[in-house]
Amino acid sequence: MELTQEIIDRIEKLQKKYEVTGQDLTAYLDGLLYADYISYWNYIHLDTLLSLQNPRTSFPDEQVFIMYHQITELYFKLALHEIEQLANKEDLNSEFFVRRVMRINRYFDALTHSFEIMYKGMERDQFIKFRMSLIPASGFQSAQYRMIEICSTDFINLVDKEKRHQFTNESPFDEMFKNLYWKQGATEEETGKKTLTLSQFERKYTDQLTRLAEEYKVKNLWQCYKKLTPEEQEDSKVKNVLRQLDVNVNINWPLMHLKSAITYLKRKTSEEKATGGTNWQKYLPPKFQERIFYPALWSDEEKAHWGREWVESVMNE
Repeated sequence: MELTQEIIDRIEKLQKKYEVTGQDLTAYLDGLLYADYISYWNYIHLDTLLSLQNPRTSFPDEQVFIMYHQITELYFKLALHEIEQLANKEDLNSEFFVRRVMRINRYFDALTHSFEIMYKGMERDQFIKFRMSLIPASGFQSAQYRMIEICSTDFINLVDKEKRHQFTNESPFDEMFKNLYWKQGATEEETGKKTLTLSQFERKYTDQLTRLAEEYKVKNLWQCYKKLTPEEQEDSKVKNVLRQLDVNVNINWPLMHLKSAITYLKRKTSEEKATGGTNWQKYLPPKFQERIFYPALWSDEEKAHWGREWVESVMNE
């Protein structure tokens, strides 16, 4: 093979690149020579990935349950990856902002449209039985979902709607954290005690989530939006991608879980409890939580009827 000038130029660039390591270029060329070819299965660690499903029972549909939750967490990781790029972007402009938020919306669209795997893809009799081996584990304990919430909005918007008026954006995070909306979903209604599901979650993640809230106080998605120029903030494309994210995370995604809960837990004469003891009847319906990431982008009427039409349509199916 002829050593063209193009190849020689690249070799010189490689030499400069590796000079800073204190190693000669030939050492790296030897490494490239001896290295095996990359394969698809090694690149994505396929064997490891396919070994991560470990059911606790012999019911076949538990595999469906495990794998869909794993898929969900991977989509959450993708969403957090996009948020991190936005939060740390210098010279942020509307074009970059819209493209990255659209990516997040596509991830949630994929999750929402695939949720039939959960509420139509398992036999109820199997689910009711194998779920008992999962107590007190619950999807409620998804830390990545909580991270998405924290990174998407000012922290005060995650405080329980009945107590939100007691705080401001400058209130200490540890005080607001005690009154987050999701705690009501894992508190025993009669006694007011935390479920084991919530206690486990708080022991593992409270410090991490509090630090994240402090870090993202000045760079959550709403703060990123406010860094855009006034003209860019008024751009309908910018507003619409944030409004869609609000709907995706705070209406569509909880609604899919509500569908699943109705399918598997709701009966004509009684209702099953969730594995984590969560009060799903009040925790999942968006109209009860009225959790809105970007209240400034919605009209008073839209906020007053937040999620009601969606919930009513599901409850009547």
